[in-house]
Amino acid sequence: MKKYMSLLLGLIILIAISDNTMQAKDNQKGVTMKSIYDFTVKDIDGKDVKLEQFKGKAILIVNVASKCGFTSQYEGLQKVYSQYKDRGFVILGFPANNFLGQEPGTNEEIKQFCSLNYNVTFPMFSKISVKGKDIDPLYKFLTEKETNPEFSGDISWNFNKFLVDPEGKIVARFGSRAKPESEEVIQAIEKVLTSKE
Repeated sequence: MKKYMSLLLGLIILIAISDNTMQAKDNQKGVTMKSIYDFTVKDIDGKDVKLEQFKGKAILIVNVASKCGFTSQYEGLQKVYSQYKDRGFVILGFPANNFLGQEPGTNEEIKQFCSLNYNVTFPMFSKISVKGKDIDPLYKFLTEKETNPEFSGDISWNFNKFLVDPEGKIVARFGSRAKPESEEVIQAIEKVLTSKE
């Protein structure tokens, strides 16, 4: 009986190992095939948001912070969002505290700060990490060479920007110094929106 039980236990362990290996392979396949539409993120209120709901729109993804030299870019982001939202454009703001503790607030504090100081109406999301060991899966996707060969590389500071076309392809990336209302950013947004219309 003992021999039978240990044989059965061995078989169960073997099946479990095999199942885990297959799952890992599937996950590996999934990573290389993913688009930004496969991600679910939490909004500033902690509710799940599937990014596929933005399919068909031009998207500007920005890592933001409240106590940064570039924080005033919130004003430009809101201006650009107001100007283009009716043409199928959206900005997604992701607060992050990766750079000199420049986003120390809670989600609630960040939401209040953005609303009171900059009248932000574009979608804001829960605070995440945009680099390092605890990097959020969306930002891992945006910054890794395997998933974003053209515009990969670590986030350099707050207010880095990724422009995504309506098909979900990353078509441009801008550093912190590129103001949202600058000519280079506006031209890239216009180009994406014009090709969509």
